[in-house]
Amino acid sequence: MSPAKPARRKRTKAAPEARGLAPPQLAGASPPAAVGRLAEAVATDGGVVLAAYRDPLGGHWQLLAGLPVERVAATPYQRDLSDAHVKRLADAIHRLDRFLDPVIAVRTADGTYWSPNGSHRLAALRALGARSIVALVVPDPAVAHRILALNTEKAHNVRERALEVSRLERGLAELDDRPEREFETEFEEPALLTLGLCYQQNGRFAGGVYHSVLKRIESFLAVRLSNALEVRRARAARLLALDAAVDQVVAALKARGFQSPYLKAFVVARINPLRFKRGAKAEFDDTVEAMQAAARKFDTGKIRADQLAGAAGPPED
Repeated sequence: MSPAKPARRKRTKAAPEARGLAPPQLAGASPPAAVGRLAEAVATDGGVVLAAYRDPLGGHWQLLAGLPVERVAATPYQRDLSDAHVKRLADAIHRLDRFLDPVIAVRTADGTYWSPNGSHRLAALRALGARSIVALVVPDPAVAHRILALNTEKAHNVRERALEVSRLERGLAELDDRPEREFETEFEEPALLTLGLCYQQNGRFAGGVYHSVLKRIESFLAVRLSNALEVRRARAARLLALDAAVDQVVAALKARGFQSPYLKAFVVARINPLRFKRGAKAEFDDTVEAMQAAARKFDTGKIRADQLAGAAGPPED
């Protein structure tokens, strides 16, 4: 009998090194001139500065301010408003009779305050007839674009995430036309950029069933955003054409009596050339072309009910 192996000791993680500012430092110095000018602009716009302070981690100056509701607008990059979510939120604020969750805002040249993460709260306050909203006003306009990486006010599904980053890429192309791969933090993952354009053309597009494939054949592009958008539009067109071919197979399976929310996921899995190549990467065009060819040759007559019962994957959106 072999001797028992000694138990491995779990390594204890070292405590993170202290960083940032101590509480007295958050408001312990005079704000720079740019913050003073922003405070004057807030007053000119009909708002009021409640405090100027430094954020506790990076020490960046920002304002806590009350702004006229009509001056605040959601950035165009965010998820679509959910009427049900706005109604629930407005009802909760009304019952509590308090607004305790300031939005983030960035002032634009025309005196509008863009909020990159507060569209539902803003809509709820407007539904209640509120005249003002409390906001953290950040002097750096780039925050309006980068804040999406921190926006966790509710879990995103693939559709919402894809629409957000696709809209953001289009907006950034006009403001900061650097190569796409320099925006990895803002865009989260390259597959979402192509999927977002598909959703914009077809609101009922079942992007979830293609997501796992795209994550293996997409990468951030080295070209500028304006050029990357053209590549993304061409890829979206190819993906929509593939989806049309898959829909024909799904329709044929339904005609044979198969009924399942996983039919499309089943078909996509069967025609995926990377299905049994764990960790393999491939080119976008080659993979989509192979999947289209496989969809055209798909023999629905050979599919058995037990094969579908054992299939896994996301249902159609």
